Amino acid sequence: MRRKTAKKNSGLFRFFFYIVLFLIVTAVIFKYKNAILYYLGIKSSKYQTELSESDLRKAKIRIHKILEKHDENAIGFDVSEYQSSINWKKTYHINESYELSFVFVRATAGSNKVDKKFAQNWYAAKKRQLIRGAYHYYRPNENSLEQATNFIKTVQLKKGDLPPVLDIEKIPRNQSMANLKKGLKRWLEKIEQHYQMKPIIYSGESYYSDFLKDEFSDYHLWIANYNFYRNELENDWKFWQFTERAKIEGVPGYVDLNIYNGNKLELTALCK
Repeated sequence: MRRKTAKKNSGLFRFFFYIVLFLIVTAVIFKYKNAILYYLGIKSSKYQTELSESDLRKAKIRIHKILEKHDENAIGFDVSEYQSSINWKKTYHINESYELSFVFVRATAGSNKVDKKFAQNWYAAKKRQLIRGAYHYYRPNENSLEQATNFIKTVQLKKGDLPPVLDIEKIPRNQSMANLKKGLKRWLEKIEQHYQMKPIIYSGESYYSDFLKDEFSDYHLWIANYNFYRNELENDWKFWQFTERAKIEGVPGYVDLNIYNGNKLELTALCK
């Protein structure tokens, strides 16, 4: 009888243990679902979502702390067609105190996509006297040289523009990581040959560390990391995209905010 009771108690203990473990794992996944999805390449950092009042308040506090900590650095943002129509005449400051010095504008995606707002944003950014850069959203399952051609046909760089940017966020579905890296290298080499400027690589910190660091560490980096524990740029980061939840006057919805690893004068040295 005692053995049966002991076995029953042991079974109940395991049952409740697994229930508690399941609840803990579920809670962690829910709390960090956006970071997990971004890491896996399921959710783009450019995707627009509505925030609760609590999340928006936390975002504002973190943005203020990061900007205060980097008040001597050049501050900028990045835009695409997802921001719709921008009133560029109002895009001078963030939090009323910090000057906006640069902007990255999405130009192309894949082998045939041209951002619907690129021409308008590209011209307006220059007129607004922002230091501007153009980026390409890389699609792993499309031909890399055709993607480079798409960017070249779309973007004409002028004196004072930042180097071209390769935005890689997705894990390939139909090819190996080794083949993905070959494609990335072909894109980078063709772009560098055409513009006579070494491109910048944009990616999430985990994605870059896990898949790209060994082969692409000689490129300038633009790293995305929105985690609350991150307060500083790494020495090898040229740009840090530290939030996707900023509000800038003149820009509809939320926008990504970036810090350059240096001041505005140093940023101009990176330009064409």
